[in-house]
Amino acid sequence: MKTIKIVGVPEHFNLPWQLCIENGEFEETGIDLQWTDIPEGTGKMCQMLRDGETDMAVILTEGIVKDIVAGNDSSIVQVYVESPLIWGIHVATNSKYNSLADLENSKVAISRYGSGSHLMAYVNAQNQNWNTDKLQFEIVNTIDGAVEALTNGNADYFMWERFMTKPLVDKGVFRRVADCPTPWPCFVIAFRNEFLEANKQSVALLLETINNTTSEFKDIPSIDRTLASKYNQKLEDIQEWLSLTKWSQKPLEEKVLNNIQNQLFDLKIIDKKGTFVEIVKAV
Repeated sequence: MKTIKIVGVPEHFNLPWQLCIENGEFEETGIDLQWTDIPEGTGKMCQMLRDGETDMAVILTEGIVKDIVAGNDSSIVQVYVESPLIWGIHVATNSKYNSLADLENSKVAISRYGSGSHLMAYVNAQNQNWNTDKLQFEIVNTIDGAVEALTNGNADYFMWERFMTKPLVDKGVFRRVADCPTPWPCFVIAFRNEFLEANKQSVALLLETINNTTSEFKDIPSIDRTLASKYNQKLEDIQEWLSLTKWSQKPLEEKVLNNIQNQLFDLKIIDKKGTFVEIVKAV
């Protein structure tokens, strides 16, 4: 058995991995896939790849591109979710802010620097023609930390995946004032290069297994009910999310990577661009 350590967020996007693990599908190919949930998100997962604490990650595209350009010795092997991530922009329910325009020059809660919640704050600011140099951040680590920061007034708004945050909106903890979809495919699969070079056959088998599941995921009987129950969601919300979400079984294309890097460069999130062969590896 080949042991492979994998990290990802504990969100509905990653149920296909959990199902493959529970059903023993990786084991059938000789892989012991050891999953660890990382509620802190992409910034933390980038650090774990750098430190060798994980072999691979299911990770936000913009976050891993930024970190590879900054020296993370990892590569993207495939797009995992083709559709955009829909970031909800949330304030505390009793907040004085009522519209997106009100939030200019206020403080944004982020899980950590280099995370999606950090990078997407720049994308949103640019979309609104705000001065991105004036963005202020409060590190909150997790969604629970964001609840505390917004409720206590230590930060003013928080960007997080809209559907995973909706239970907090339904409970009256947060209000959602707007959405901000990513202008690129949202999740990719990345490996540490050292591991990838030494284990190409196992990586190919792993990708084949997960791709077989994601290509048929929406056809699983009552998958909407399974998702709603597991992730504390209303059935109609999960059904809407499923209709908007498209998994991928394909590599990241060079033109898509160029688009991502151009936008990150324009936003001053990266100060140089990497080449396609540095960032993307074929398996």
